[in-house]
Amino acid sequence: MAGYDANDRFAAESVVEPDHISRARAHALELGAAPVSAAVGAQIAVLSAASAALNIVEIGTGAGVSGLWLLHGSPRATLTTIDNEPEHLGAARQAFADARIPPARARFITGRAADVLPRMNEASYDIVLVDADPEGVIEYVEHGLRLVRPGGTVLVPRVLGGGAVADPVRRDPQTTAYRSLILETQSSPAVIGALSIVGEGLLQLTTIPDPRD
Repeated sequence: MAGYDANDRFAAESVVEPDHISRARAHALELGAAPVSAAVGAQIAVLSAASAALNIVEIGTGAGVSGLWLLHGSPRATLTTIDNEPEHLGAARQAFADARIPPARARFITGRAADVLPRMNEASYDIVLVDADPEGVIEYVEHGLRLVRPGGTVLVPRVLGGGAVADPVRRDPQTTAYRSLILETQSSPAVIGALSIVGEGLLQLTTIPDPRD
């Protein structure tokens, strides 16, 4: 167990976070917006880069930290980010402006994801990141899998629930939802799934294109 703890600590401490993202992180913590860790941010940046993502959806803006990491990986991408907290969206807008991200590359939507997502176009996005309302995570992932193109990826940070998911005694609704999501997607024939345990955890689900297409 000590070895795992040392690995986690080394992985977290090895990340070099860009200054503009560090500033957004500080503001997020002031607002209580709970940004993703730098270790998870670095992972989603790599996945964004590897996907050559051009169209990204983020469910849960926070103060802009995860969105900045995604665009760090794909400088040409356009991000659509959804949050029902106007204060958080305002902080994210400012963080993007401070980072000199062109306004055309970021679309901020105020509203409940459950209301916004059904109106978005299917199979139109390269990446969907789900980081909002843990009690609605399964619904949001289902929407995400509908929105991504064949071969697109849905990312779910915080999926380990701060260690609760690995504890079989924990059976509260949030923990059960995360646990079910991980186990069901790992055996799904529709996606290739991987679970990273670095930071707060990151579930990665890439849809399998139909070989007939």
